[in-house]
Amino acid sequence: MKRLSDHPHLNTVVRLTFRNRASQVYLGLVVAAALFVAVDTLFVTHEDASFAGVWLFLLAAPAVVLFFVGGSLAGAGAGGPGWYLVLALVVSVLVQSLALGWFVRLVRHAGSPGTAHARGV
Repeated sequence: MKRLSDHPHLNTVVRLTFRNRASQVYLGLVVAAALFVAVDTLFVTHEDASFAGVWLFLLAAPAVVLFFVGGSLAGAGAGGPGWYLVLALVVSVLVQSLALGWFVRLVRHAGSPGTAHARGV
């Protein structure tokens, strides 16, 4: 019986999402923004609404916008229930971290020997 960690495709996805410097910096920024939102929401009193959560959604854009559009097309009013917003945010951040890791790998391997360049050489 194969273990989950023995699947090469899963290992590649995990490596691209979590085990490269660019993705780690991005995820660190997201965690810092989430902590800022949590502290601002729980411990700071405002006379008006706080826009602290906007930073978190800006870090998750543009992927989170697709979830909002999908939610509104599915009939969820005003973005949907709270669990859907959190799920959309988490999945968006993970997808973008994967895309960032893939892009870094693509750029690193673009100049390596044996790959075709844009000139067709």
